[in-house]
Amino acid sequence: MKAKYITAWLLAMSLTGCQENFLTVVPETQLSSATFFVTESDFQQAVNGAYVPLRSIYNGPAWVLEEMHSDNSYYARNTLYGAVDATENVANFAVPTANGVTANGNVLNQYRLNYQIIARANQVLSSIDAVEFSADSKNNLKGQALFLRALAYFDLVRLFGKVPLHLEPVKGREDAALPLSTTEQLYAQIEKDALEASKLLLNKAKQEPGRATSGAAKTLLANLYLTQKKWAQVQALMEDVVKNDGYSLMPDYDNAFSFTATNKNNAESVFEVQYREGSDGYNGGVIYSFIPSPITIEELKPITGTTNTQPTSQESNNIPTPDIIAAFETGDKRKDVNIGYVTLSGSLAENKTYPYIKKYARIHTQHGNTGQNWPVYRYAEVLLFLAESLNEQNKPAEAATYLNQVRARAGLSATTASSQATMREAIFKERRVELAFENKRWFDLTRTGRVKEIIEPYGARIKANPAAYYFPKGSAAPSNAFTILDDYYGLPADEAALTPHF
Repeated sequence: MKAKYITAWLLAMSLTGCQENFLTVVPETQLSSATFFVTESDFQQAVNGAYVPLRSIYNGPAWVLEEMHSDNSYYARNTLYGAVDATENVANFAVPTANGVTANGNVLNQYRLNYQIIARANQVLSSIDAVEFSADSKNNLKGQALFLRALAYFDLVRLFGKVPLHLEPVKGREDAALPLSTTEQLYAQIEKDALEASKLLLNKAKQEPGRATSGAAKTLLANLYLTQKKWAQVQALMEDVVKNDGYSLMPDYDNAFSFTATNKNNAESVFEVQYREGSDGYNGGVIYSFIPSPITIEELKPITGTTNTQPTSQESNNIPTPDIIAAFETGDKRKDVNIGYVTLSGSLAENKTYPYIKKYARIHTQHGNTGQNWPVYRYAEVLLFLAESLNEQNKPAEAATYLNQVRARAGLSATTASSQATMREAIFKERRVELAFENKRWFDLTRTGRVKEIIEPYGARIKANPAAYYFPKGSAAPSNAFTILDDYYGLPADEAALTPHF
């Protein structure tokens, strides 16, 4: 309240034309950018704060918008509930959109959380050069801020196509509403930020675990180039990471993913979002959104292992589809790591046995409170990026070398693909099963131009056989399901109310 009165008084004095120097003095009792960013420690805290929204993104809207919005996972409708959930609309490709905007809450949350990262990174980047401290530390902090800004804009551009491009801290309402930048403008800034970050950041061996590394920045940049079909640039970056950045595949696919307190930031981890089980607010809980429901204590406890297990009846399920289950080849060790099964006594479906995403079901202590990290980039994807870039330059034999490393870890024989066309399909399928439920599938569909080719028949299968896709007996997908197959979501309506630009 005191800050509000001070701000109002300063504004009133400035409107009267008073030009006294004291008007530019920041109140010393209030924490602000002018009083906070004066030491190295301040910037370390600020960079830490720029990571924080990632926890909410990956614990919430990202898996809805980027994985469930595909043929990999679906929404198990519970007719005991009334209104249609915003998550169900995403799963059904039926997000209500008008004049380029939508009121869907998942869209709004993802948009705002990414801009929180951007705003915090901008504050660091705009202030850090004015403060003297160790050049090595400064470069590392700048690199992290640049990486996080690039990551946030890369997520936004792939979800929306066009968004405002903020590169400076917003100082007032007049700065807050910017025109939409084009996809090409956003790509150019992401490239600039990620490239600079790759030069400033430490490599994995020297960086504090959990922070962005030079390898993570190069992988993000390669992902951008992959989206732009700049194959030679992808190849050069990924060969650099393979040769120089010290990553390796974990021998066991299951151990590529962290447990609730161990195996974090392992040899395969290029970048992962950090969670910590406990009462300090750093915990996750995504498995509780993924498990089908209603589920009893007895049915849930073997999955979570908690001491205070509670029944759950949430409607935000994220259930593996029959399609992704069938995509695993016979003998693929990854299938049992990714897919588990549970029988729900209270389900209204005729078949009460459901699959669930097993690799995020790690034993933990307290109900709803997990510490498992979320994998954003793994070394397996580096190898698949490299394979794809080589194949698109018509080098399928060289691509097979890297594809087969991933297959061998899964217990599979070498690929039989030999032509560019067959290798392209082999890599596309391998990405699906290797990176299942890691929020990659939707972006693979959009960047390869295969949304309608794959989602239209997928939707037709659901409509033809709803019971196979977890609908209770006698119910079916709504009439508007699979009618909106656009590559991009509409921009959030709540944000549109604050700007004249969309």
